[in-house]
Amino acid sequence: MPLAVPGKPSGRAPFSAPTVDPEHVDAVRATMPEPADIADLADVFGLLGDPNRVRLLIALLDGPMCVRDLAAAIRLSESAVSHALRLLRAHRVVDVRRDGRVAFYEIADSHVQHLLEIGLEHVGHTELMHPTPLSPAEVRID
Repeated sequence: MPLAVPGKPSGRAPFSAPTVDPEHVDAVRATMPEPADIADLADVFGLLGDPNRVRLLIALLDGPMCVRDLAAAIRLSESAVSHALRLLRAHRVVDVRRDGRVAFYEIADSHVQHLLEIGLEHVGHTELMHPTPLSPAEVRID
């Protein structure tokens, strides 16, 4: 069946869209963050789309760590860890503190920590996304 083109008669009864709740729409628009803030938030979520960066952040939940210790903890090269930390620092997700020649990285603030903790809690409730496979002993063949 061909789609109706707005402004052109289709020979069918016109589509009747559900009514809009103007008060609700206005309230949502009034509380919508600025486009730049939405873009920054999307960038943060994009950063969290990389499993290695997430592993780095989870390691930092335990407190500040230097690049060498982070690399050992998550089994990545120091170069890869440094690159990931540069990205996270540029987006204010981690901070750096220097002690002589050694740089210690930490989660920037409690908001980032809460975001990670909530995300971890969420994945604990979403086994349907990555269900645990049955062991051979659990498989029934009838």
